[in-house]
Amino acid sequence: MKNKTLSAWLALAGGPLGLHRFYLFGPFDVIGWSLPIPTALGLYGFMRAWGLGVDDKLSWMLVPLLGFVVAGCCINAIFYGLMAQDKWNGRFNQPSDPSNPIDADAGASNWLTIVAVIASLMVGATALMAALAYSFQRYFEWQIELARQISQ
Repeated sequence: MKNKTLSAWLALAGGPLGLHRFYLFGPFDVIGWSLPIPTALGLYGFMRAWGLGVDDKLSWMLVPLLGFVVAGCCINAIFYGLMAQDKWNGRFNQPSDPSNPIDADAGASNWLTIVAVIASLMVGATALMAALAYSFQRYFEWQIELARQISQ
């Protein structure tokens, strides 16, 4: 039986590595295996910005990948945490028996699920806004520098 609370926490904490996808869909999930690629590229861009400075053009193109992946995984955590119990069991726990208390509680929400949803809202919004702000700021600074070069 797949637990809704565990999947929400996996999407929040290990989402960029695809852990929530492996938990829900198995070890052969293509999306789960593809999530670490933009995560690694975003981390590489962050390390380039740290080492070479924020004027590096490749870093301001790669850093937003990490923010978008984190924000997307947080959206998945919110989606999982807010899904109704019957829809959760219908989608992820097909052979659930409502008379069995263990099967009936598999898709139930508790306070840990709500904490995961709240944390996902905070982390996801922060990651998305930081990625957009960093990328747009660097892009506009680059455009201003090009305009200065043309005007001279």
